[in-house]
Amino acid sequence: MKQPYLLLTPGPLSTTPTVKEAMQIDYCTWDDDYRNITETIRQQILTLAQANPQTYTTVLLQGSGSYGVEATIGTAVPRSGAVLMIAINGAYGHRMSDIAEYYGIQHVDVVFDESEAVDPLQIEAVLTAHPEVTHFATVHSETTTGILNPIEQLMPLMKARGIVTIIDAMSSLGGVPIDVDQLDCDYLVSSANKCVQGVPGFAFIIAKQTTLSQTANNARSLCLDLYDQWQAMSKQPGKWRFTSPTHVVHAFAQALNELETEGGVTPRYRRYQANQTCLSNGMQALGFELVIDSAVQGPIITSFKYPNEQFDFNDFYQFIKERGFVIYPGKVSDIPSFRIGTIGDVTTSDIQRLLAVISDYQKLNR
Repeated sequence: MKQPYLLLTPGPLSTTPTVKEAMQIDYCTWDDDYRNITETIRQQILTLAQANPQTYTTVLLQGSGSYGVEATIGTAVPRSGAVLMIAINGAYGHRMSDIAEYYGIQHVDVVFDESEAVDPLQIEAVLTAHPEVTHFATVHSETTTGILNPIEQLMPLMKARGIVTIIDAMSSLGGVPIDVDQLDCDYLVSSANKCVQGVPGFAFIIAKQTTLSQTANNARSLCLDLYDQWQAMSKQPGKWRFTSPTHVVHAFAQALNELETEGGVTPRYRRYQANQTCLSNGMQALGFELVIDSAVQGPIITSFKYPNEQFDFNDFYQFIKERGFVIYPGKVSDIPSFRIGTIGDVTTSDIQRLLAVISDYQKLNR
């Protein structure tokens, strides 16, 4: 079956034919072959994140990336005597705040404009004003706009205060170089269907073993108990507590192998950067303005303002879709905008074809 269109979105994204083909195998969750695949994945994730296996472990969790974030917050933060600070500059930071509300976790939200990166100086000032903070969470690649937040500057502030750290690296791990050992974070969360270029079905959490070992009985949920999931995978290597998405796991194993064949995270990052630069320059040449400053723009997804008040996004979207591309509506609350992703099985030639389609749309709508 021919792919009807190319996904220019931040995940799910367009995958290679060989990743799709990997899902054609049926596995038993108890079988040694499948359990070996699971264990191999857990170690490969640590390698791509530059996380020492003596210090960190990988916990796989059924569900979307948000399940992983919720499981991490719900397990990492004790039921009493803890305060979570959340640095927010988009929808996914706000989602962390919603999770904290659902679980009755006391939290301090530091909210920035959606078009601005998290400011370490402001975070430091709020930390000084709130010495009761015990945990900190933020999003690395905030796909509301495409901003890449400065986690390298934020983590030392937390480490100096003994604060437990949670990074949502959903849309960056595998596509942006991250050195977990150097960051010295406690938890880093990502998902199968992002920059590793797998398909949706499970999240994974890189956790510092000494930190995770202190979280027994913290979880507010049976299925989202990160500690118990880790214990199950430690006692019976490769075995998930509950039924795992076997086809998705095998596709992810293939995607990890293809990431290695590409040369690793840095070459993929360069490809994504080239895609984003080509897109950004081309769209601006066509008259579209960027929502955020290029200095904080990541290579994952780019937001563009509507060119005028008469712009009909749905008409624009359908025109592009009929010609082989799917993009995203905007998520910025106060700026009419749309978003175009530059990750997945995508190259600059694909972006150039998209730009030609958008140029054709403009000619027809003058």
